[in-house]
Amino acid sequence: MTIIYHNPACGTSRNTLAMIRNSGEEPTVIEYLQHPPSREQLVAMIRDAGLSVREAIRQKGTPYAELGLDNAALTDQQLLDAMLAHPVLINRPFVVTPKGTRLCRPSELVLEILTNPQLGAFTKEDGEVVVNAEGQRVAPAQ
Repeated sequence: MTIIYHNPACGTSRNTLAMIRNSGEEPTVIEYLQHPPSREQLVAMIRDAGLSVREAIRQKGTPYAELGLDNAALTDQQLLDAMLAHPVLINRPFVVTPKGTRLCRPSELVLEILTNPQLGAFTKEDGEVVVNAEGQRVAPAQ
């Protein structure tokens, strides 16, 4: 089973969800702003994605600065408290599959952990082609 912690207002999250669906799978979609993960789930996702708590915090468009979260003296527990109190601080989208967990920024990182291959071409909302007609990942333009 694949789970995406999704924000429908986020283009990266929409692209990630579309790539999951392009593999023929319908994931469990959790709109985490309305239904945030538990502390245990959040800690597990961050750990399983190989990130630090600080790396999992979203700064842009959030109360990050106002809350003083750039203070290097804050502990992981304090950062997690802030993320749970203000779910918009949880970076997105996190995707959990049987093959692993990723913070899918950029969205094509999801391709590393999908169980099924892409069924056809995929172009991101901004026009970037990431999967060709044969379902193969396209190298990013330099």
